[in-house]
Amino acid sequence: MHVHEAVINAKETYSGATVHFVNNEYDKGTIISQTKVEVLPSDTAKTLSDKVQAAEKIQLIKVLKDFTQNNTKN
Repeated sequence: MHVHEAVINAKETYSGATVHFVNNEYDKGTIISQTKVEVLPSDTAKTLSDKVQAAEKIQLIKVLKDFTQNNTKN
């Protein structure tokens, strides 16, 4: 929830999720997919979290499908 609170407090207009390959550095692997979610003025950390989680589910299914069909780059 802290990340979503920080996004709202910073008055960001977008948030989202990133899927990446894991390497030896934290969050430094090659990006596989990114999903953008609009942050509305009425959003709370909870509503933003719900939107990001919904987008993540769709994103994960697509990434797994692409991965099984060898459509990802590593």
